[in-house]
Amino acid sequence: MFEKVLVANRGEISVRIVRTLRELDLGSVAVYSDADRGALHVSFADEAYRVESYLGIEPLVETALRAGAGAVHPGYGFLAENASFARAVEAAGLVWIGPPPDAIELMGEKTRARRLMQGAGVPIIPGTTEPVESVEALLELGESIGYPLLIKAAAGGGGKGMEVVEEPAQAERAFERARRQGQSYFANPEVYVEKLIVDPRHVEVQVLADAYGNVIHLGERDCTIQRRHQKLVEETPSPAVDERLRAHIGEIGVNAARACGYRSAGTIEGLLTGDGEYFFMEMNTRIQVEHTVTEMVTGLDLVREQVRIALGEPLSLRQEDVELRGHSIECRINAEDPSRGFLPTPGLVTAYREPGGPGVRVDSGVEAGREVSGAYDPLIAKLIVHGVDREHARRRMLRALGEFAIEGPKTLIGFHKALVASECFARGETCHGLVESEELAVLAAQLDGEAASRDGSRAPSRTVERVRTVEVEGKRFEVRVVEAEAPWLEVARRRGERVRAHGGGSGIRDAVVSPMQGTVLSVAVAEGDRVEPGQVICIVEAMKMENEVHAPHAGTVADLSVQPGAAIATGQVICTLV
Repeated sequence: MFEKVLVANRGEISVRIVRTLRELDLGSVAVYSDADRGALHVSFADEAYRVESYLGIEPLVETALRAGAGAVHPGYGFLAENASFARAVEAAGLVWIGPPPDAIELMGEKTRARRLMQGAGVPIIPGTTEPVESVEALLELGESIGYPLLIKAAAGGGGKGMEVVEEPAQAERAFERARRQGQSYFANPEVYVEKLIVDPRHVEVQVLADAYGNVIHLGERDCTIQRRHQKLVEETPSPAVDERLRAHIGEIGVNAARACGYRSAGTIEGLLTGDGEYFFMEMNTRIQVEHTVTEMVTGLDLVREQVRIALGEPLSLRQEDVELRGHSIECRINAEDPSRGFLPTPGLVTAYREPGGPGVRVDSGVEAGREVSGAYDPLIAKLIVHGVDREHARRRMLRALGEFAIEGPKTLIGFHKALVASECFARGETCHGLVESEELAVLAAQLDGEAASRDGSRAPSRTVERVRTVEVEGKRFEVRVVEAEAPWLEVARRRGERVRAHGGGSGIRDAVVSPMQGTVLSVAVAEGDRVEPGQVICIVEAMKMENEVHAPHAGTVADLSVQPGAAIATGQVICTLV
């Protein structure tokens, strides 16, 4: 038994775990980096300790011991799927609230996991079960199984380190990019390759397993609507899954968990084709961001189940006890701007109002006066609703989105309004291509109250909507005021658009500027290079996402002012083209 738990994470998942710990009458310990000194999770826990990084294994274990914690919960991301961290926690005499380190390691090595699943009779996506070592091997694979292909980091997860190859000409660049991301995110450059299934549904199954051989599933979640392999909307049940298919997918999930000797909560992720074929993709050996929708339809607290399993208790229910009631939808409210290619928009939250009412839940990591840091994932909050059926839940989500107000950073609230109101979402379709469409971005901007300008010369393309209250003859009115955030020139620079500026010489130079704050990951040009329109100038990493900065037109690179590893600010000049 333990009386205190260190939560080795940050943001909304840290707050959410602490809430369950309080219900269990357990103490909570938060950790925070310098960038998170003022974060909500720091003040929400019973006590908090500074760490240099959320990725430091020894400092985190030492902090847990110093605080007198008896257990560690890793949340998701960071070290949640790091077997070395789990082993270090257990070696220190602490309880690890998660799966066995061997299971984490096994399922984290994607090629090894594919071989194990294949041997256990679990269907896997056609592709390699060993790492692909060269571009030549990738091209040979393309000839044998056909394009498109999907290159994936062998130690990856969470949508990181994935690159699509639609034709041989794209192979070298995609191969190098996937390996670089694998090294950057997972300290392992190895990649493997799968046949890319076009327009599938991303359907996953939640499993629970205890130390006594009991394994159950809690139904499926549909996470098809994504952007850059990052989930945006999740729901359960899936609109495409009936009772027969649910039982089949659930059986696959249970078999996969048994095959790797699993314990705790975990998720088997898979792809469902239009013909009803289901393929294992990977296993996430942790609590998922979208675990909330499963909680809404089952009535279970999955973090509580994790704690009970870690304490050595058997599962609190059998498979026949699992009952799915109604329908639940989750929208991720990120600090991103869909009108600018979903660029991160960190900054101070100046006002914050959550929706409420029947069937509405908000898991948040911020409040008014808190900062959304540019150093981490852009997730601000998760908005979850529950209804008697899917249409009821959809309409409830639209109502809740209409009540949600966040001022300061640009968010995806307007985007989700437009998406959930769309005909394809209402019909339960995959909405393939809609997320990245200009049509949805324009509608999202309109729903956010933004004034759009076609040429950018008459009005700012970025605005901030603020709600003000006035009284007229004793009657209260809410007035929505749309204010320009910056002059047009500065807005254009922030968007990374072509900006004309007089240089020190006799000619006019075109400045190429960074559309975001972040870190320069790589520079693809040198001083004096001749570039063509659309050619990559550099790659800027922000909030765990790689963003390419392209040449707006042909020209010669001059005044190159950035280098790999350097910090860069929004609007900072990278180079000029002459």
